[in-house]
Amino acid sequence: MSAVLVVIIVVVVIVLIALAGLALRRRREQQQLERERLAARAEAHRDEAETHAAKAARLDQEQAGKRQDAAAKQTEAERLAEEAKVAAKRAEAAEARAETLDNEADAASARVQREREHAREHGRKADDIDESLK
Repeated sequence: MSAVLVVIIVVVVIVLIALAGLALRRRREQQQLERERLAARAEAHRDEAETHAAKAARLDQEQAGKRQDAAAKQTEAERLAEEAKVAAKRAEAAEARAETLDNEADAASARVQREREHAREHGRKADDIDESLK
């Protein structure tokens, strides 16, 4: 029996070694699958990073364009504000001149009225003289 026992022990050891080998092989396959899965995730993250970097570059270009547009609009606004100041000064001068001319017209109207009154008065005196000559 001791030979049978040795054979059984040897068979059990061989089966255990075979099982250990299978377990080791299965473990390696699982590790390989895990590596491949992690590599795929890393590649997906790299792709996502590239996408975000491209978007950031595009947004940066848009921002630069908008800043240039804003600077141009600011310059235009300053130019228009200066033109508005000049126009306001011209309008004030024109308004002052119009007021002066209006005052002069009122004065001229008053002079016309006085001259008409003088003309009537002299006309009456001339009529009185003509009456006295008759």
